[in-house]
Amino acid sequence: MKNQALKILTLCVLVGSAMSLKLYAQKGLNHSEIEAKMIKALEWQEAHPIFALAPTDWTEGAYYIGVSRAHKTTQDMMYMAALKNQAYWNNWQTYSRLHHADDVAISYSYIYIGMNDKRPGFVNLEPTKKFLDAHLHEDDEWKAGTDKSASGKTILWWWCDALFMAPPVLNLYAKHTNQPKYRDEMHKYYMETYNQLYDKEERLFARDMRFVWKGTEKDLKEPNDKKIFWSRGNGWVLGGLALLLDDMPNDYKHRTFYENLFKDMASRILELQPKDGLWRTSLLSPETYDHGEVSGSGFYTFALAWGVNNGLLDRNKYEPAVKKAWKALADCQHEDGRVGWVQNIGASPEPASADSWQNFGTGAFLMAGSEVLKLEE
Repeated sequence: MKNQALKILTLCVLVGSAMSLKLYAQKGLNHSEIEAKMIKALEWQEAHPIFALAPTDWTEGAYYIGVSRAHKTTQDMMYMAALKNQAYWNNWQTYSRLHHADDVAISYSYIYIGMNDKRPGFVNLEPTKKFLDAHLHEDDEWKAGTDKSASGKTILWWWCDALFMAPPVLNLYAKHTNQPKYRDEMHKYYMETYNQLYDKEERLFARDMRFVWKGTEKDLKEPNDKKIFWSRGNGWVLGGLALLLDDMPNDYKHRTFYENLFKDMASRILELQPKDGLWRTSLLSPETYDHGEVSGSGFYTFALAWGVNNGLLDRNKYEPAVKKAWKALADCQHEDGRVGWVQNIGASPEPASADSWQNFGTGAFLMAGSEVLKLEE
């Protein structure tokens, strides 16, 4: 009788343990599945190249930043092969507009390759250096403040997207070459954009001066009379901040500013996350296009996960939101690897669809996965 009771008790313990493990697996993250989805996204995107202006433009730059981050986390050589292939065929060139932040985003991947491949003469960062020196120091219409368009093109980085395109490149170049002057120049121009576009009450960035309220009847508004804050625009900024902080020295004199801005924006983005996990293209008027969007959500997921992984954000508060966002992002991937629900190229909230895709959306997806993979290590 005692033996039978012991067997029943043992069986109950085993069943209970199995159920607990099953529940844990359901709540946890399947790292193999995440890595498989990331590789599938890479393979599909490499087989379906797309760009707006040239293979060295900002769309490819954002995509290959995602590939760089995926390699940094996984060390899977498929990512590095893709990085080296595009750099070789691009001949390590930037795009052509030396005053335009968009046109140096591609150099993040070149610098990353240089930090990981020490073969003499393989990586050529001279075109990147030429661009950065001209970008920072040569005169142009925007720096001079002579462009009087409504967008506010009176500073070098007059649109918030620019804070993803150029600052992480300057910061990484400063780190790689041990030339902090590039980081200091970055900070100077970053502050111009911050002072012009950051809304301290909403803790969000206007895309450009067209969306900054001036207290007149011409102020642009959502149908619900709220300010227009574009999801991907703020995703560029918050994702860019995580990239900056990841490669910024802990003792850098202005680091506290970037950490505080990161935490302020992260807390606001958390407040605005819809129940299904994906942010809408309009942050303050989600009902305008009431469906999730992958590029902005991907950048947010990357940034929030990075903040948790690096101790800047409270794990108990932010990790559930990150996991929910990743699950929703993963559900936007087609069986063949294509990542859908990406708003097309634009400068304000617009709808997306299951079939809308862009290379920078794939980049955001890879960035998100690269940090989500680290959550339960």
